[in-house]
Amino acid sequence: MKFIVDNIFLIGLVIISGGALLIPFLQQRGSKLTLLQATQLINTGKTLVLDVRDVEQFNAAHLRDARNIPLKDLSQRIAELDKFKGKNVIVVCQSGTQTAKAEGILKKAGFTEVHGLTGGIAAWQAQGLPTASQKAAK
Repeated sequence: MKFIVDNIFLIGLVIISGGALLIPFLQQRGSKLTLLQATQLINTGKTLVLDVRDVEQFNAAHLRDARNIPLKDLSQRIAELDKFKGKNVIVVCQSGTQTAKAEGILKKAGFTEVHGLTGGIAAWQAQGLPTASQKAAK
């Protein structure tokens, strides 16, 4: 008991810092897919890949057959995706941090199978997985 009383500030610091380390895990929202899971889902052919990055980033490199609607425009352009409501949707951003917001918008619009790509296009490229670019498509 004396140890606890003598070191109460140190114990408090340990508890607070441990809690701070858990915050990113507790904040993770939405359904996330690993690169392997995403690849398997894409290979079924019944999946829409929605890239929510800016047009310039999308043109530089994107997943094959991905559709680009920047996150800032998604709410206004959601009608363009109505025909995909019955399909799986994989949301891709640069690092996987913005997919939760896009998932929320899509789910609110009636999409049921919406998933974010863990790590985004950066993780995809880091693993050497194939990408396309607008220059190559021309």
